[in-house]
Amino acid sequence: MNILKALALLTSAVSIPAFTGCAFGSSINNLMAPPKLSVEQEQIYSALTDATGSSISLKYPKSGKYLSAFIVEDIDNDGGNEAIVFYEKTGLTMEEDTLRMNVLDQDDGKWRSVSDDSIKGAEIEKVMISKLGANEKAKVIIGSTFINRSEKSVTIYNYKADEGMMESDLSSSYSFIDVTDLDSDGQNEFLLLAASATGSAATATVFMLDKNDKYQPYRCDLSGSFTEFDSIKYGNIGGGRQGLYIDAASGTGSIQTDVLYLNETGLNKVFVTPDESLATVRPAGCSSFDVDGDGVLEIPVQYISPGYTDAPESEQMKLTSWHYISRENRLEKKCDSYYSIGDGYIFVFPEKWRDRVTVKRDIINGGEIVFCTYSEGQTGRELLRIYRADDTASREDRLLSGYMLLRTRGDTAYLAYIPPYSELYDDNLSATAGDVAMGFTFTE
Repeated sequence: MNILKALALLTSAVSIPAFTGCAFGSSINNLMAPPKLSVEQEQIYSALTDATGSSISLKYPKSGKYLSAFIVEDIDNDGGNEAIVFYEKTGLTMEEDTLRMNVLDQDDGKWRSVSDDSIKGAEIEKVMISKLGANEKAKVIIGSTFINRSEKSVTIYNYKADEGMMESDLSSSYSFIDVTDLDSDGQNEFLLLAASATGSAATATVFMLDKNDKYQPYRCDLSGSFTEFDSIKYGNIGGGRQGLYIDAASGTGSIQTDVLYLNETGLNKVFVTPDESLATVRPAGCSSFDVDGDGVLEIPVQYISPGYTDAPESEQMKLTSWHYISRENRLEKKCDSYYSIGDGYIFVFPEKWRDRVTVKRDIINGGEIVFCTYSEGQTGRELLRIYRADDTASREDRLLSGYMLLRTRGDTAYLAYIPPYSELYDDNLSATAGDVAMGFTFTE
């Protein structure tokens, strides 16, 4: 094939219009081939372009349950499905709203557009469709982001089939949104977290939908001027309550935790004063975690490992204690551990090690983590070594040297070595294979 013929074929291939209407432009959506549409999606798309024209580009949510530009759900509780399609009009000026949502319904099995609305922002961040309160009709909750990606807006819609419209009944800026039953009453609430703005405290708001379809907001300030949220999880707290654990950025390279719960008095904080929350400050990435698998999240707090108090900060080794929330809303220590944030694992100490063990790093032997006895200011004998093998050769070498395989993740293996037991030791600190296997866990 000569060069001129090849160029002609390439030019003709590029000029063929895509069925989906996706055109070349600035959106990242257009840099990848769109997914192939199903038969139903093709029918919906055809009805959409009949109403809007073909100069559109489909938009796909970036996170959450719904990741398609097409959502087919019963959003008015009539027993039949409606379709929601997210798209962008092409060829408009920058001043016009290009991001849009079209709702389609069926008549005699044929799709038709019944509502078309603009959406604030440039991208669809997250979509949730859920009942709130005792209302039997689902709410359509749409979070979107603007061009700078840090500014987010959420709108909650009701679909009114009789009027052929999507009616918005709540709109707000946000940093995090979710639908959850925070007070365990069998009905969902809408949760919104907003980061700090201009030195003010970050806030949490729970919106409860009453029997008159009106939102009752319960709001509280968080314990600092948090600019972003590192991790947000749900877990039990003392007294059988459901808690919301918020690990938020408290400064350069650090996070701290606020814990909230909802009851008949409203939205409450476990840590009433900012100082109580400050007791949980630790490096970013060191998130709250159910370290023992009992359904109760624990909050990690780092401290200097024994023997390193006088060492330069860059040379200090750290251990992590894990704390749970008591019935009286106090932090209570549950256990100690070594927490490798970089490697994503935790080794929980046997109870017999508490306050009697320190840790060091053996750089010569591949950065192994070594646990040793510690008493009266002195580091004693080795109790355990943990090694991360990134290739088959180092893994097999350690196994031949008497190491036990703990866990694997991808091509990486984590191994442990327990020194032989001797009756000369009378400190009762020797680790067993069971201690090591039970104590090692990945954080995610």
